[in-house]
Amino acid sequence: MTDWEAVIGLEIHVQLATQTKMFCSCSPVFGDDPNTHTCPVCLGLPGALPVANAQAVHLGLMIGLALGCSLASQSVFHRKNYFYADSPKGYQISQFDQPLCGPGNLAGVRIHRVHLEDDAAKLIHASESGRIAGADSSTVDFNRAGTPLAEIVTEPDLHSAAQAREWLALLRTTLRTLGVSDVSMDEGSLRCDANISLRRVGDQTLGTKTELKNMNSFRFVERGIEAEIIRQRELLDSGQTVTQETLHFDPRSGSLTTLRSKEEAHDYRYFPEPDLLPVEVTEAMIASARDALPELPIERAARYVSELQIDDVLAERLAGDAELAEFFDAVVEAADKSIEARVLATWVSDDAAGRAGDDGLLASKLEPAALAELVALVDDGSITTAAGRTVLDQLFEVGGSPAAIVSDQGLGKVDGGDELEAAVDAAIAAEPEAAEKVRAGEQKALGPLVGVVMKHTSGRADGGEVRKLLLERLGS
Repeated sequence: MTDWEAVIGLEIHVQLATQTKMFCSCSPVFGDDPNTHTCPVCLGLPGALPVANAQAVHLGLMIGLALGCSLASQSVFHRKNYFYADSPKGYQISQFDQPLCGPGNLAGVRIHRVHLEDDAAKLIHASESGRIAGADSSTVDFNRAGTPLAEIVTEPDLHSAAQAREWLALLRTTLRTLGVSDVSMDEGSLRCDANISLRRVGDQTLGTKTELKNMNSFRFVERGIEAEIIRQRELLDSGQTVTQETLHFDPRSGSLTTLRSKEEAHDYRYFPEPDLLPVEVTEAMIASARDALPELPIERAARYVSELQIDDVLAERLAGDAELAEFFDAVVEAADKSIEARVLATWVSDDAAGRAGDDGLLASKLEPAALAELVALVDDGSITTAAGRTVLDQLFEVGGSPAAIVSDQGLGKVDGGDELEAAVDAAIAAEPEAAEKVRAGEQKALGPLVGVVMKHTSGRADGGEVRKLLLERLGS
């Protein structure tokens, strides 16, 4: 059987966080009543003249700088002619041979270009809305028409579905950190298409590609690409050919269906938009975009490694989530400087983030200073790690001061004394078989005994002290 290599390129559409649409003054809001944010320009009415959104150009330049792109000195808008029911003008205002941003690179994946364009409207089908009468009817909501988009096109540098998902997650974090978009895939402000082909391992010639359209979650991107790789592999292994076409992946059934055939590339009959002057990109505009750049995720991860001595994997995990990284930075700022940053990082990444859930609202559920105080109590030996996690549960449920919770619930560490000795004696009595094995030299049998002690002390005993006392009692 032939060994095949997948070759994947992504096209990502990002709705920009501007106050108005790309070429008019309508508000690009999400979720309002249909057709309440429209005007002659975004409806494509005769005689209406577009005006380019300066804020969208600024955000586009920020994206280009963050992705290491070359920036055009002059960028031209074109009319991309095609007809869809959700395109009121019959064409899209986009950029063709003079995009705003040229080649760049993010984490080893080459960026082909970043260009600006306006979005289409939204079709609402009968199955999506009870307001529509008739099983086969559809309506159009023009609120989205004209929303500013930045389209980011990669080179075919990805080679697996998992790698594509990982890179897309990094791009999304980078865009969120920039503040150029809310990058909500659920609301359609980040949409991903994937171009996929297979070639024999070692071959440099690209195979026939197919396109997966508008996948709206990381999981669906990964599943869709993996399903298409399997489909193409089965075709090629059986001696058949891959047809160039556009496909839709149904995440519920896992099936792929043809949207349209693309035997030849579309001729969109591009020509320069006659109603818009070229965008002249000045040094002042570039300087303004550069000054607006925050610390980027890749830069942040490098800082965690070099300045805080956090290992690469943990640094990338923290920096790869903008909200988590900001929370961690706040914990480091609030913590005593004697506490190692890697200890704080582990508490943030493993314990706090795990309790916060997947909604990305950690900072709204836990004060960074409270977590810093809690880690200090564990670090100086006032409480055990197990007790610390109990306190953390309380902080998520009711808030408050870690020290007060420790005091109120009696969670301070048990250091020797009558209480610990009594717990050890109780453990030996409760687990006589394990005790005999330890007396015989089997120290692995200490586990059940330590567990009983921890249960008696509600996790307040130091594990090392418990083991030492047990060994002394059992003469091992």
